[in-house]
Amino acid sequence: MKTFKRLIIIPARGGSKRIKNKNIKKFKGKPIIFYSINSAKQSKLFDVIHVSTESLKIKNILKNKVKIDFMRPKYLSSDKTPIYKVLINVVENFYKREINFKEIWC
Repeated sequence: MKTFKRLIIIPARGGSKRIKNKNIKKFKGKPIIFYSINSAKQSKLFDVIHVSTESLKIKNILKNKVKIDFMRPKYLSSDKTPIYKVLINVVENFYKREINFKEIWC
């Protein structure tokens, strides 16, 4: 089992209802989600940055920005899904890959 210090999970569901495609909508020329990823990278606090998404469109936009180790299942992608279930899913998926973390941030 490999253990890292910190994981940050950035939730990015593709099915935004109020603002369609809000995570990839451009703000000052960049998709909004880039700002969260850049902040996490610049902080140098995190060993692993994981974007939790079910959207292939989001995954493709992020392919040169951050590695998405696995996709979020569709059943955890509704507007009624509690965030804690998404976080548990991510941690369990890393654990199956024999990767553990001392701290998990969102």
